[in-house]
Amino acid sequence: MRIWYQSYVDYDNGKIYWDRLRAHLKTVVDEGTEVEVHGITPHDSYAHPIVEMRCAREVICNAVRAEREGYDAFVVGHFQDAGLYEARSVVNIPVVALGEASMLYSCQLGQRVGIVTINTRYIPWFRHQIAKYGLERRITGIHAMQFEPGQILKAYESEALAEKVKDLFAEQAKPLVADGCEVLIPGGGIPMLLFSAIHGHAVDGAPVINGIPIAVKMAELAVKLRKLAGVGVSRAGEFVKAPPEIIEEFMTHPKGL
Repeated sequence: MRIWYQSYVDYDNGKIYWDRLRAHLKTVVDEGTEVEVHGITPHDSYAHPIVEMRCAREVICNAVRAEREGYDAFVVGHFQDAGLYEARSVVNIPVVALGEASMLYSCQLGQRVGIVTINTRYIPWFRHQIAKYGLERRITGIHAMQFEPGQILKAYESEALAEKVKDLFAEQAKPLVADGCEVLIPGGGIPMLLFSAIHGHAVDGAPVINGIPIAVKMAELAVKLRKLAGVGVSRAGEFVKAPPEIIEEFMTHPKGL
């Protein structure tokens, strides 16, 4: 099985993160599964919807490329899931995303879930995500630290900064737990991987979810179910597939200045 893991950081700007991510992925996949990490250049370095929109277009094109190159599944390794629904509407291979997979799995661990993101500017985006996934009654709180995506990458180079991020996360998580949240999600692959070394990570009894293995294992499961029973994404509504000529038009006609 081959899985395309789409990071929104490129190797030049996230070398230590990529190296740790690749090592982490090797520990979670089944024997025989290969996960290849691919990036985006320019990478997602600023928390803003227009950056998400730019990255989403490249992600959609990469999902098409992944299918054409023989990958069995495509993982959107970015908590904001930009481009997820559109990618599902242009390929037949399973498309799994970090944010959606983390939220859905967390609902099996507790009745109310809280998110601690890296920047307050992501909060409106997360609210749209939660509503789109129909999880307003389950994902009940969002708090934020204050990092740009590029800044938090520096925690991979400094144990002191990594410890500071952990403390800032706990500082924002504690009020969520006090307000009734039973499960906590770090809002991003970068903090998830940073915390992955903490076995049994919890804040005041609420487990802190690492969504990276969740998303990848869901991708493996989706591939297996497709082979076993032909189960795939619905084409009856939200993910109706675009005609080949429309997909090709999208692939070949980006607009710029």
